Amino acid sequence: MEIKEVLKKLGIESLSDMQKAVKRAVLETKKDIVVLSPTGSGKTLAYLLPLVQRMKTDVNDVQAIVLVPGRELAQQSAQVLKAMGAGVRGMALYGGKPTMEEHRLLRKEMPHIVFATPGRMNDHLSKENIEALSVKWLIIDEFDKCLQMGFQDEMEQVISKLPSIERRILLSATDADDMPRFVNMGRTSRFDYREDGRSERLKIYKVESPQKDKLETLSRLLRQQGSTSSVVFLNHRDSVERTASYLRSEGFAVSMLHGGLDQKQREDALYRFCNASANVLVCTDLASRGLDIPDVGNIIHYHLPETQDAYVHRVGRTARWDKSGNAFFLLGPSESAPSYLEEEPELFTLDEQLPPPAAPLMVTLYIGKGKRDKISKADVVGFLCKKGELQNKEIGRIDVRDRYCYVAIVREKVNQVLKKTNGEKIKGVKTLIELVK
Repeated sequence: MEIKEVLKKLGIESLSDMQKAVKRAVLETKKDIVVLSPTGSGKTLAYLLPLVQRMKTDVNDVQAIVLVPGRELAQQSAQVLKAMGAGVRGMALYGGKPTMEEHRLLRKEMPHIVFATPGRMNDHLSKENIEALSVKWLIIDEFDKCLQMGFQDEMEQVISKLPSIERRILLSATDADDMPRFVNMGRTSRFDYREDGRSERLKIYKVESPQKDKLETLSRLLRQQGSTSSVVFLNHRDSVERTASYLRSEGFAVSMLHGGLDQKQREDALYRFCNASANVLVCTDLASRGLDIPDVGNIIHYHLPETQDAYVHRVGRTARWDKSGNAFFLLGPSESAPSYLEEEPELFTLDEQLPPPAAPLMVTLYIGKGKRDKISKADVVGFLCKKGELQNKEIGRIDVRDRYCYVAIVREKVNQVLKKTNGEKIKGVKTLIELVK
């Protein structure tokens, strides 16, 4: 399929300069490629658009492996490929579920491109679940993270098991200190688009807290932001739990994300935030990379970023593409803004009189049937309109998973829908329908 057709399907009018440069390098040269570009600038699409042109769709083997540091990026990258509708099959592979279950899906789906965490890819290659000799392309997304010490052994093992790699594409918003020898980079084209004028769309403020414990100041700042979506970053899991609990007690609709949650908890949290069922996401730096969260208005550093790179990835959650956004540093009595900022942040003054927390427009419902029950998005819409007495415009984002569905509906109709769908059948089968909290 031509790139123009894919862009039309995605609703994208034109490519950025970075995306055009990567497309040309993939399609018109034989060099390896390094891409440095801000978070939210479209790096996933930059490599996938030309890569799908290189896939042999009449072959059922894996031809490209995309290594990513976390499951969320693996899932979202696979979703981007699916949305492109280019006739190239993809699949996400990651921990949290049995390798054997993924192996069955690999044999069934026969993907051309797989998106995988390094540890899980090692499992599949060691068990010969993937034909290593067929893999010609290696893409490392967020390569600075993947090549850090915590991942290096796993990365080296993966690459050592892929003897037929012909091209490598490495992408990130920040550079790696050194490129390990085992990556085996050949003649390389390097594209650095980190200075893209994004700073003009991002306003940076500091908010001074009179107390060391900044929870009350955070609550006031969020109330002043109204319904604008905000991501609050902290450096420790227990701090995330404490902050999320406090904000909920204050009446905020909060999602919480950190590495100690299981897969479904993480998916629930992200889904509620992405579909406007929660205005606030409280998280560790797990949420600073690889998550395609639309329309984030505010980034709030409750804890200061531990490094400049961590700061770059955090603020990359807002002011994405051509949008604008704000970043706030919450500073206690003994804290100051990081020295690596080019300018001292502007002081943001909180109003004396503030409204209560704004309620989000939507809520998320869980429907206990999915793809394996032959349920489609159209089935969900029909069910909610017929049995729940909703109108199409009152239904938001729908995600149909293997065994269940998520669907966003307007908040004011949730009690009506839960009451009227209780005990009803979707496509002839009774199912559980409940509110995701």
